[in-house]
Amino acid sequence: MREPLREYQTIDEFIVQFPPEVQAIMQKLRSVIHEMAPEATEAIAYGIPTFTFHGNLVHFSAYRHHIGFYPTSSGINQFKDRLMRYEISKGTVRFPIDQPLPYDLIRDIVAYRVNENLTKSASKKRK
Repeated sequence: MREPLREYQTIDEFIVQFPPEVQAIMQKLRSVIHEMAPEATEAIAYGIPTFTFHGNLVHFSAYRHHIGFYPTSSGINQFKDRLMRYEISKGTVRFPIDQPLPYDLIRDIVAYRVNENLTKSASKKRK
C-alpha cells in the first residue's frame, strides 16, 4: 500500500497516498492525538507520522491489514491489559484496519504519554 523509499515532508503528504477510507481513519487518529496533546508538534520520523511533545510522543502508520500505533514500550506496558485483544510487541500495537479503532483507549494512551514526557522533562530541569 505504501510507496517504498518515498520521503514525505508532512503528515498530509503521507496520508494522501492511501485510499480514502484509510485516509479517514488516519485523519481521525491524528485528530484524537491532537485532542489529547494539543501542543504536540507534527513531523515525519522513521518515515511515518510522528508527534513530539517534550520528546517523542507517538507515531502511527497504515499497512495493508492494520493501523500501526507506536506509543513506545511504556505506553504498551501501561495499557497491556486493555491491549490484549490486539497484536502487540515491545512498542507497537496493530489495530485491524477493518475494525473500528478504540479511540477511547488511544486517548488514554496519548494522555499517559503526555504526562510521562512532562514528568521526564520536569525531572531533567531539576538536575
